[in-house]
Amino acid sequence: MLASPWIAALVALFLWWFSTGAILVAVRRAEREGGNARQWVVLMNLPFLVLGAVGFLDTLGNTTVAGAYIGFLSALALWGWVELTFLTGVITGPYRGYAKDGAPEWERFVRAWGTVAYHELLLLGLLLAMVFASWGAENQFGTWTFAILFAARISAKLNLYLGVRKINLEFIPEHLTHLSSHFRVARMNALFPVSITGLSFALACWMERLWGAQTPGDIVGFALLAALTALALLEHWFMVLPLPDEKLWRWMLPDPTPGPRPRDTTPSQTMK
Repeated sequence: MLASPWIAALVALFLWWFSTGAILVAVRRAEREGGNARQWVVLMNLPFLVLGAVGFLDTLGNTTVAGAYIGFLSALALWGWVELTFLTGVITGPYRGYAKDGAPEWERFVRAWGTVAYHELLLLGLLLAMVFASWGAENQFGTWTFAILFAARISAKLNLYLGVRKINLEFIPEHLTHLSSHFRVARMNALFPVSITGLSFALACWMERLWGAQTPGDIVGFALLAALTALALLEHWFMVLPLPDEKLWRWMLPDPTPGPRPRDTTPSQTMK
């Protein structure tokens, strides 16, 4: 049953939804507890980083169905831990201030990059390490999984910076409210069609590989990659379509910390 591409796609869909919700829940609860809770959440979840690294390395020569699933899960574990460090504010960037009103575009970009620089460099370093470790390996589904997540994240962040119609500010933790001042609300930006085209092309490539796959391991692996890319494409469309995608996770989150935010975080201040 697990060798079915439909089951693999459903597994990818569930893990995308569940892992996102689990990270948001952990961050929201740590925020409510205050003190060093955010740092402790990161430390307590270090086993995911270790297990992800071990699972990734252990499956590089495993071309079975189990190898495809474990490689995929290992990449998600690595990605999830690094994402947790960002959302808890443990690893972000050197600049933690708000966007400067009236700043030239180059300065606005430098400030925006400064808010996420350390985190993005950590992700890039992990990706390069995975590429190096898996070079020539029979099972590269873990590397491709991480690469899809990385490319989709960079694309999404650039689109938020350039301007999209819909931004879910309610999921931004209290300690990262300055990030929203670097976003821009706009009907469209020049990068968005390129992002959609690139993700659609990647999805078509995975579907072509899936169609021509000969082994159960390859069938499952390419089905997982295709499903993950389709979800990344869907997330991009959520940024421009008036769909209540936030309801997918809002119901499972504890109430946010009461009290006013330190500054109005509505991105309308950067609308152009």
